[in-house]
Amino acid sequence: MTTRLVLLLYSAILFSCTEVKEERYIFFLHNRFIEEHTLDELHPEYGQTEYNEIIAEFENNGFIVISEQRSGNVNAREYAVGIVAQIDSLLNNEVDAQMITIVGTSKGGYIAQYVSTLANNPNLNFVFIASFRESDMQNIPEINYCGNILTIYDQSDPFGVSALARKESSTSEIRHFKEIELNTGLGHGFLFKPLKEWIEPSVKWANGHFERLEPK
Repeated sequence: MTTRLVLLLYSAILFSCTEVKEERYIFFLHNRFIEEHTLDELHPEYGQTEYNEIIAEFENNGFIVISEQRSGNVNAREYAVGIVAQIDSLLNNEVDAQMITIVGTSKGGYIAQYVSTLANNPNLNFVFIASFRESDMQNIPEINYCGNILTIYDQSDPFGVSALARKESSTSEIRHFKEIELNTGLGHGFLFKPLKEWIEPSVKWANGHFERLEPK
């Protein structure tokens, strides 16, 4: 865990120990590209990853955001273990699980799926964005969804499809489940920017407004 992330978590825990107990938290887990590139470097097809701008959008919507720029092509499961430890720290400081949401884009979405599996807490909220392919059922059989699950993918993106098969194969409790299919025409690049098409439903989900997204 980097010094920056430790400080962010420490600040969040201090804040949670005050009289204010209604604060909501988002753990934001970014895509793979900026693990090995600076924020100023452009993806040859999708341009700049607007990491700071994405975080700012969540903060502007009232969330305490815990995030860091990963480096070195991290192992998704191993990284998820550290995120679970941070979530446990919040839970141990009397933050309700329902106030915590893990949002992951692309590789970050796979890390978030491991967090869902390892934490095995049906009250946590998750948003998996552009992070499921049909081959995952064979290649990553250990993933087991648990929690309130929102998945978002784009018709033009070859790296994201419906994750209904994973939901149906999961044996842990899933209290709310919803999928949103976008059609931005941006391919995998739709997650490089804080587009309202995925930011707004993520915010609603993190606020516990499941009924506003679920089919009636």
